[in-house]
Order: sequence, then C-alpha cells, then structure tokens
Amino acid sequence: MAALKKGKNASVTSKPWRSLALILIAIVALTGGMFASGHTTPRLGIDLAGGTSITLAAVPEAGQESAINKTNMDTAVSIMERRVNGLGVSEAEVQTQGTRNIIVNIPKGTNSKQAREQVGTTAKLYFRPVVATELAAGGAAPTPSATGNGSEQDSGKDEATEKATDGASPSASGSPSASATTQGRAVTDALKADETPSASPSGKAGDTAEPAPSATGGTSGDDSKLQAQYAALDCTKESVRAKAGDGAKATDSTVACGQNSQGQWQKYILGPAAVDGTDVDEADAVLNTQTGAGWTVTMKFSDAGSKKFADITGRLAQQQSPQNQFAIVLDNEVVSDPYVSQALTGGNAEISGNFNQQSAQELANMLSYGALPLTFREDSVTTVTAALGGEQLEAGLIAGAIGLALVVLYLLVYYRGLSFIAIASLLISAALTYVIMSLLGPTIGFALNLPAVCGAIVAIGITADSFIVFFERVRDEIREGRTLRPSVERAWPRARRTILVSDFVSFLAAAVLFVVTVGKVQGFAFTLGLTTVLDVVVVFFFTKPLLTLMARRKFFASGHKWSGLDPKALGAKPPLRRTRRPSAPALSKEA
Repeated sequence: MAALKKGKNASVTSKPWRSLALILIAIVALTGGMFASGHTTPRLGIDLAGGTSITLAAVPEAGQESAINKTNMDTAVSIMERRVNGLGVSEAEVQTQGTRNIIVNIPKGTNSKQAREQVGTTAKLYFRPVVATELAAGGAAPTPSATGNGSEQDSGKDEATEKATDGASPSASGSPSASATTQGRAVTDALKADETPSASPSGKAGDTAEPAPSATGGTSGDDSKLQAQYAALDCTKESVRAKAGDGAKATDSTVACGQNSQGQWQKYILGPAAVDGTDVDEADAVLNTQTGAGWTVTMKFSDAGSKKFADITGRLAQQQSPQNQFAIVLDNEVVSDPYVSQALTGGNAEISGNFNQQSAQELANMLSYGALPLTFREDSVTTVTAALGGEQLEAGLIAGAIGLALVVLYLLVYYRGLSFIAIASLLISAALTYVIMSLLGPTIGFALNLPAVCGAIVAIGITADSFIVFFERVRDEIREGRTLRPSVERAWPRARRTILVSDFVSFLAAAVLFVVTVGKVQGFAFTLGLTTVLDVVVVFFFTKPLLTLMARRKFFASGHKWSGLDPKALGAKPPLRRTRRPSAPALSKEA
C-alpha cells in the first residue's frame, strides 16, 4: 500500500482537533453575537409575520393615456422598491397587478404610515424659487438653509426668526422686511426685477402679503389668477392642499403648501422650476458633528444640474427673504424650503435645519430616488395577518421534520455507527444556518419567508448527499482490502472533488435564480445558496476531521458490525499487505 503523503497534508491529517476547534469557536462567537444584538430569532417576512398591503393605481394625466405602459410601470416599480428599501425595509414586495396597479407589501415592524408616504409620493420633483410665503394660520416660521462646498448658512437667519416671533409680518417667513419685498414683485418677474419694491399699503405687521403689480408693468391675467389662488389657499385643510398647484407645468409659477419643522402649514407662491429632480445624482442623510448642525441632507448634482443649481442659487443669494429661498417640491407639496446665502457652484449642496434622523432620511430618499414616471392614487391599504402564513409555516415545518426524520432513519439503517457522524454534522449545519439567519435580519434586512423555509428544507438533502458521497468513498476503499485509517485519507481527495462540484452547481443555480427573479423566490434562492456554502464548511471543518478521529477508535477501526464499516458485510477483499523486496541471493561457499 502506498504511504500517505508527507508534509502539510500529513500534518492536517494528524491534527483534526484544530478544524473541530475552529468551527466550534465560530459557532460560539456567532451565537454570542446573536444574543448580544438582541435578535435571537430570524426576522420574518410578510407572509409569516403579517404587515401592510398598499394598492396604487396609475392615473393618466390629460391627454397622456398612452403613458401608462409596461416600461413606465416597470420603472415605477423599480423606484418604489428603492424608496421603501431606503427606509431599512427588506422583503418588501413591489410588483405590478394588471396593467395599471402596483401592489406594495410591507412586513410587520415597519412604520406603515411612513412607508405609505414614501411609496405613494408619485409626482415630479422640482426645485422652485420662493416668491412669497406665509403661515397658513398666521405667524412666521423658521426654514432650513442651504449651503454648498462647506459654506456657512445665512448669518441673519436666527436674528430674523427671533424678530418674527415678536410680531413681525407673517408673510416674511422669518424676515420683518419681507412684506414690502414680496408686495413689490410680480409673480412672473419676481426673480428678474432689480427695481426697489413698493411699500406695503398698510405697513402693519401681520398683514397678509400678496404680490402686487410688477415694477416693469401691469399685472398680467395669469398673475392675477395666481394671486387669487394664493389669497384663497388654506393649507390647513387637507382637501385644499391636495388640489394646490394642480395642472401647473414645470415652466409655470404655482402655489403650494408645505409643513415646517414645528408642524405648521405654510402656503407659497413659487416661480418656474429651475432644477429638476432628475438632476440630483445622489443624496444622503448625514449627522454633521463638526459644525454642530445636527442631521443634514447632502446632495450631489449631475453636470447639467450643477450649472442650473449654481445659476438659481446665484440669483437667489442676491434677494431678500423670502426670495433668497428655493422650495423642494414633491407631489405638489413643499418638503423643504432652505435659504440661500451664496451661489453654490461646486455641484454639491447641504440642506440644514431642524432635522432629526427620520426626517433627514426621508428627504434624502425623495431626492435620491427621484420622481415616478406616472401619477398614482392610493386605492386601498389593508392589513395582512399572519394567520394563513402561520398555518403554511406549520405545515412546512412538519414536512421538514418528516423529511429530516426519514433521512435520519435511512442513515441509521444503512450506515449504522457512521450515522452518528452524519447526524452531528446535520446539527452543526442547522445551528450555523439558524444563527446566521438571525444575524442577517438586523445587518442586511434578510427576512425569512415561506420560500426561504422551503430552501432550508431542500438543503437537508444537499447536506446529507455530501456525507453519503464521503462515506461511500471510504467504504469503497475498505472493499479494496484497506484498513479504516488509510481508507479515510485515500477516500477524501476523490470525495472532496465530487462534493465541491456538486455544491458549486447548486450554488450557481441559486445565484442565477436570485438574480433573475424578484420577490419571494429570491428568499428561496438566498437560503439555498447560503446552506450550500455552509455545507462545504461543515464537511471540510467538521465531518472529515470527526471521521478521522473516529477512525482511531477501536469500535470503528476494528470494523464492528454496528459501525457501518464491517469489511465482511461490505464484501472486502483480503487485506492488502506490503511485500518485502527479496534479499540478494547468498553467495555459495564454493563461489
């Protein structure tokens, strides 16, 4: 019989305790991390834990019925997925239903109201200059500021805000002199006119500001209509807010409503859109600890957007409040209206104000994921219970338990003592799978759904197959007449190649399935891929070293009839023996 290879392979063979200790340390460390994180059970998907289901219906704009097509619906689904996942939600299902509806399923544990606002916000995103603004119920309100390339916010903001709370004009949006400024501008010429504005007719604090005739000429019919809309706009009423600015194009001035950081509603006259939401490449919520600004929203514009933004902020910086503000308008609602103190030319900007982490992240999501190509209305919102999923999970677990019991029974009957090694390996694989799934919930948002449970059940067969391949290779070596210890080492290289090829094919299938599918099927693919990788880890670091150790025990090494390695039962050939080389013939005395 050929001798075993020397060197590194012999060292590994002679010290299997190292591999066993390594995998046990990994299990202990992962389990400790699971308990330390407080997430001791896997996160469940909507079909198992329940949640919220939102139905959105596409609404065509006037004369644009053809806009509701597969391309725009698929684009809307993609944007909605990014929006809802921006909230830290995973396993949220966003899919089309028919040709006009989109269904959004959000698992339990998510702020469903916040998700509805994020997903259902469907209109275009614009940056518009502020022409006039006032609180819907009177009184001024502080507004966020915009800075760029590290510049400081408007130094007069805090002083203006303080004066406004002492009885300044409610139309000033924080500036006591803004009433005269606003009244001296016409809607369409508000950003272009350089003439000195006329004074307020009353000159009294608290008077409502309304745009007056332009310094360059009389008020146009469109301006008068806009002034009338602004005067009649009551943003405290939801039905009025919903219709504010309806029908306005990007090139039109419009009216809008918005809520400030104190929860008060303001109404606005806004100029034509200067920057489109598609000009924002990315936006992030950042905790600014260097300047003490707290939570801020940083923006990075495209090349075209940088030029547009530099132009509009350059013009706004020369104006007085509130005309040194621009409004970020989404779904005809002002989500932020920062001041501008200087031209922002670097393609980057930062919005600071009274943000908390949630409000900053919400605004960043809106800016990052942009506008939907279609307008949607919320048709229905229903609560999904976990009753049906719970019944299906129970049935799935029963099926898995039956399958596992049959596998164990087969191993006991066919492999006898070797089944101890197989069952121990299955338990190690199950422990690793459970702990890793529990940790993946808070780290990457993985949620266990019914298809994922099916993937874990299928993995039982894949894992058991790896053990069987190894055991059969060992038994083949014993049939050739070898003893157990050398049989284990000779069988391992061939079994290892087969196991790796088999697991690679399974992992490749899981990876392809994960990439080309959506929704719940991805849960099946992810679990199948994860358990396939763990199968390789368990076989290499637990099953093989454990069998090497057991081969040194008399029960297995002697081929006990209950060990599953009885040479007689396996029909082994006579033992292989080394033959000595014949010695040189002795020289005869006569020679």
